[in-house]
Amino acid sequence: MLQISPAPFRSILVIQTKFIGDIVLASALARNLQLEFPGARIVFLCEAQFESFVVTHGIASEVVTFRRSRMRGTALERGKELYAMVRALRGFRFDLTIDLTDSKTSRIISGFVNAKTRVGYNPPERPLKLLERQPANVFAKPFGFGGQHFVYRYLSPVEALGLDLRVTVPSIQPLPFEILKALALLGKRGLNPNGFVAVHAGASFKGRQWQPERFAEAIDEIAIDTGLGVVLVGGPEEQGTAARIIARTATPVVDLVGTLSLETLLAVLKQARLFLGNESGPMHMAAAAGTPVVGLFGMTNPSRWGPLGVPSIALRPPMPCDCVAKGLCRRTDPRKACCVWRLEVKPVIEAARDLLARTEMKRERAV
Repeated sequence: MLQISPAPFRSILVIQTKFIGDIVLASALARNLQLEFPGARIVFLCEAQFESFVVTHGIASEVVTFRRSRMRGTALERGKELYAMVRALRGFRFDLTIDLTDSKTSRIISGFVNAKTRVGYNPPERPLKLLERQPANVFAKPFGFGGQHFVYRYLSPVEALGLDLRVTVPSIQPLPFEILKALALLGKRGLNPNGFVAVHAGASFKGRQWQPERFAEAIDEIAIDTGLGVVLVGGPEEQGTAARIIARTATPVVDLVGTLSLETLLAVLKQARLFLGNESGPMHMAAAAGTPVVGLFGMTNPSRWGPLGVPSIALRPPMPCDCVAKGLCRRTDPRKACCVWRLEVKPVIEAARDLLARTEMKRERAV
């Protein structure tokens, strides 16, 4: 195993190619690196849609991007995208690479970049296949520092490098001009800061999305009980889900689904009194911004993927799950299991009431 030099790293590549929730969790790693190596050039490799968010919020100083559609295209398209990626990365002359993605492709990239110090996981999440080479020469545990939450997987390289762990919880605050934009946007719709619940009904897989009709019922009960407004948030692909919710609610709902950049979404979530939604990237964004969270989970264990650093309640149906979608579920894959559909409306409403009551007392003391 490589003996790590005590000299500070000057140029660091973090290979993080997944989703916005992973970016949020990986920001804790980035912050530790920034504190340990002030002035170091920290570069993230990630999907192109995250570039602005990563750079403007100081998670990394620079970003090298790729297009996932190309990486899932033909062999020629994948080859061209990979070549362009590696060519851009080699120009930085990194002295440290950290492979958080831990995939065949990310290992290829790490090998081609060929930094002096290359951190990877041992054992890897996806075992090496025949003739596949492991480019890492510093090995991180699957979960470092004795932690069980997935954030400790992303913090494990800190332990592998022999560094002190200074930050364990992601904290990402919106930019001042994005806050002004969010306040103006909400004000036009008659909503005040801390005067609404932000609801995200989408997720990366249908099985992780609580039923729209149940969201609608919960929204009506919470709005009547608390007098809070309701704002729906999400990406353009979730507009159909938002329409189904709005069609079933008696409560006036502000629909911002598909209209916000990630930067403005963070600012809107910051202004919310409460976040209610599925296990998803916006859930982690809300927590990182400091907003209390009611998170809805299925097969995925909240102890691994729950919100961090804020008052929160994670709801999950009793397990093991009696399958409710046998034609859709993939029982061995938490990302493709529909267990969240078994959550009833009443516990969600009670969780929202409970968390609002607990955080209201804290808010009053702060004022």
